[in-house]
Amino acid sequence: MKKLIFPFLFLTFTILQVNSFRKRSIDLIAAHGLISDNKLPRDITPNSYNLKIHPYPEFGNFTGSISINATVQQKTKTFFLNKHPDLIINQLKVELVSVSEIESKTIPIAANELVQLDAEWKQVKKQSMMSVELSSDVNAEEELNIYLEFSGFMYNNTSEGLFRSTYVDAETKTNKWYVATFLRPNMARSLFPCFDEPSYKVPVTLTVVRPNHMKTVSNMPLVSSSDPNEYWVTDMFQTTPPIATYSLAFVISELKSFSHNVSDSEVYFPDIRMKVWARPDFLPALVNVTSKVSKSIQFLENFWGSPYPLPELHIFALPNYQATRPSDGWGILLFKESELSSKGTWHLTQELVYQWLGALATPFWWSDAHINNALVRYVTAYTTLNINEDETYWPTTMLYSIYYEFSKRYPHGKNTVIKQDSLSAKTEMVFRMLNYTLGECTFKHGMQRFMADRQYKNFFADDIWSSLTEQAKFDKTLPEPITINEIAGSWITKDRLPVVTVTRHYHNNTAKIHQRVYLRERPHDVPDQEKFLWWIPIVLVHQDKMNFLNTTPLTWMRREREIEIKDLPGKDKFIVVNPEEIGPFPVNYDIENWNILAKFLQTDQREKIPVYTRAKLLHDAWNLAYAGDLSFATALNMTLFLKYERQYLAWDPVFTLIDHIGKHIDSSTVHKKFQTYVRILLTPLYEELGEEPKPGECEGISNLRRSSKIFLCQAGYKPCIEEAQKAFRTWRDSNNPDEGNPVANQYICPVFKWGAKEEWEFGLQRIINFPFGRKPNERTYLLKTLAGCPNDSWKIERLLNITVLEQNGNFTDNDIYLIFSMLTGSANGYTTLFDFLKKNWDVIKARFVEKPMLWNSIITSATTAFKTQEGLDMVSELYLERQTEFGNADFVIEKALKHIKEETKWSNDNLPIIEKWLDNYLKENQANIEA
Repeated sequence: MKKLIFPFLFLTFTILQVNSFRKRSIDLIAAHGLISDNKLPRDITPNSYNLKIHPYPEFGNFTGSISINATVQQKTKTFFLNKHPDLIINQLKVELVSVSEIESKTIPIAANELVQLDAEWKQVKKQSMMSVELSSDVNAEEELNIYLEFSGFMYNNTSEGLFRSTYVDAETKTNKWYVATFLRPNMARSLFPCFDEPSYKVPVTLTVVRPNHMKTVSNMPLVSSSDPNEYWVTDMFQTTPPIATYSLAFVISELKSFSHNVSDSEVYFPDIRMKVWARPDFLPALVNVTSKVSKSIQFLENFWGSPYPLPELHIFALPNYQATRPSDGWGILLFKESELSSKGTWHLTQELVYQWLGALATPFWWSDAHINNALVRYVTAYTTLNINEDETYWPTTMLYSIYYEFSKRYPHGKNTVIKQDSLSAKTEMVFRMLNYTLGECTFKHGMQRFMADRQYKNFFADDIWSSLTEQAKFDKTLPEPITINEIAGSWITKDRLPVVTVTRHYHNNTAKIHQRVYLRERPHDVPDQEKFLWWIPIVLVHQDKMNFLNTTPLTWMRREREIEIKDLPGKDKFIVVNPEEIGPFPVNYDIENWNILAKFLQTDQREKIPVYTRAKLLHDAWNLAYAGDLSFATALNMTLFLKYERQYLAWDPVFTLIDHIGKHIDSSTVHKKFQTYVRILLTPLYEELGEEPKPGECEGISNLRRSSKIFLCQAGYKPCIEEAQKAFRTWRDSNNPDEGNPVANQYICPVFKWGAKEEWEFGLQRIINFPFGRKPNERTYLLKTLAGCPNDSWKIERLLNITVLEQNGNFTDNDIYLIFSMLTGSANGYTTLFDFLKKNWDVIKARFVEKPMLWNSIITSATTAFKTQEGLDMVSELYLERQTEFGNADFVIEKALKHIKEETKWSNDNLPIIEKWLDNYLKENQANIEA
């Protein structure tokens, strides 16, 4: 074996170059829409790359070379390439091809003669870009050969760019290296100089140099390898189709693989070579991967009307893979071992969808990436559901999240990442709406039309909408002159969602349908809300014609504030608008229609309404009540059918209802009645489900059991408390309780909330005596429950005395900040904190005078969470007493007072209604109330 030699060029780095590795000049993040790259000038454009990479796994560095053939687009003397500042350029050559003449010379040069041009490069300041200055101008339509030699280091701590990692071989017990790429979204520039923008799609011919005991896998099949007896083996691969730089991928490793054997399986297998790679001892955990991939690919090929676009597909379960998401290189998918071995197919299918949408057809620029991401997510969900994989609560959980986010007074705050994610989720729901309203056939053929037009090319968002419009016009599923571009634009360009109100006129069987901005948080004083209008499909179901399969809109609200619909059923029959949550908007009705629905759902006919629609009706009702648009009596009537309901999807909104409403009223006398209501509601369900999972039980039922138990425990369900105390006793009786926590986390909060003084004191001592060697997150969880769960004020006051007044050295400032935050979760917590602050004002102020973070935190936590007139009076009195002493927290108390006034109005309006309803409910269910 030849001796390994660390390349000499790495010994000659300048101090400037070495320092450049310590701080990356740009942050590359997964949310493509957040990328703020400057576009490369289009003076020249690439035609092809011939790339050679030589990694040195043991040393963590690499060398390489690239030959770029490019065409000059306009006369220039300077051009630009993307290059990460950490990448070192060791040589640059530029040759002119197909020359007619060079301006600086008087004698023309023969065509096709290569002419070397003097060229100098420099790094563009604060950009991941290099400029190349030529010795003379080059003219439009001429070709350049740009040759560069370069070197760099691999990323070891994060799985991005060209990275390496190790794992322990189970047989030899030795460490083994692997090298892999994750170039999405714009990390190719950290590996080689290039045009690192998605709009530049060109063929790539890749050569990789590897140690002879390892193997290389890339996007395309292997063409040839050099002498295997040499230590360094050179692998050459087939030229790729036109690809974006982020689609390039390769893996060098000693991992083992297995292939799909068509004769051993009856499942569909596409005409591609597929291999699954992993540690030899982990391969048995992946035996089902090929059949899952085959199912998904069969469906996706049919959906896109296009076969899988490459001859090979390699799927890796990488040990110690650190990226937050799988890598979707074209033809190479990288997963964490746990993700690939899980029984579900969601993650796997999503990466397969990217093979078409992102690799075969590619967004022109990052600004269209959220459309790409949204369509990928929708097609993933559509595929997963159609191949009968019961894995998720999709789309309910996503819908609820975007409802809550877009109904805030200030959606997203200043968090751009949340904004991008919620925008993508909303766009995903727009695709779902279009699939319903246009019909699956039209939607699918529209997608096929788009893919046929854009494969191996780039696209803009409008290309997708235009393809759907053309198909819908052809199929006559979209009324003239509507376009999908108009419809989609009305949803995607707004950080809001609409609420539709249906007011029936029973005397003539008509209804007015009104749209406005959906606002859940108070006050509803969002500026310019009267200007917000959407294209809204009105899909309608009558009680006497309950066909939930017909999703063709009765009509569209064409950015109209109000429309009228006719020919509705009589006054004893309900209607449902937007069944199955076809569009991402809640629907309100007049009280009579709500009451007819509530009564029908309590009959044995309720399952004629599909479970998604039952969940929607419940979710819409209580959220509209929470927003002040519906009486809580009407909303709570919509929960009465749950006595008979056992479908887990219908229960999903209930737990959010309990949490949101429970927290809002827990400072009032109504709260105890509400907890009794929760126990009556959930106890039969939990007892029927049983404490242990049943064989073959789906994940949804398991989640329903778990949620039922958690909320029953919070509501004081005695069997739960006794079970928690019994489990907790094993910890208390252990010889050395500081060694670890043998109790499941689910038991700790009920014990601290409802248990005895000794149990809470035991938890306090465990935090004080927490050993240095144990995981810090275990202590954090214990501290959160110790502060946030207790029902007794004295427990909270004792914790505050120890941490704030006594300044116990076992508690850091971060611990105190965490305690303050946790106390806002219950009225008992923030009321006790308020009393503690008022009683010890001078001491606390002196303690935190030089710690503004803690001072602002205690003022915020102690004042902002009140929701009643009593709380408003308490905070107002404190403000008057200490008006000049709040310092930099003055804005906090003023904001708190405004907020409490709004919450007090809500409480004054709603608490009497909730209490009256609960009194009637508890009276009717007296036999079910525990003594």
